[in-house]
Amino acid sequence: MSDQFGGSGDPAYEAKVLMISVAARMAGMHPQTLRQYDRLGLVQPGRAAGGGRRYSVRDVVLLREVQRLSQDDGINLAGVKRIIGLERLLEQAQQRVARLEAELDAAYRRIAELEAIAPFPGSDMVPTNRISTALVVWRPRRNPDR
Repeated sequence: MSDQFGGSGDPAYEAKVLMISVAARMAGMHPQTLRQYDRLGLVQPGRAAGGGRRYSVRDVVLLREVQRLSQDDGINLAGVKRIIGLERLLEQAQQRVARLEAELDAAYRRIAELEAIAPFPGSDMVPTNRISTALVVWRPRRNPDR
């Protein structure tokens, strides 16, 4: 969901500071609609000390998306709730993938550093300085109890 207010990396974007009347005006909705969406679980506002709802800019963007999906695309509110839930899961998965990719890049860099200082980069074998043609015969030990 794109918006004109800034990105999700901005702490102000997530701050639950907007009173319901302000959030409703920003979203172009009646405050009662916001209350209904809260009851349906479409948006989860914070609560002030006195119990009043507090919305973030992110919530306002979400409210606009709910309105667009329901009015412009004709999706019922249950469908909108499912779409929002799936978008949240997708966002979480994308964030996790980004973290894992960063960890993988760091691991590859560390491997490259270690290989650069090791005498035999990329080798899993113990290095030797001499070549041997010796043949080693292995015989299993016999069990004396037999």
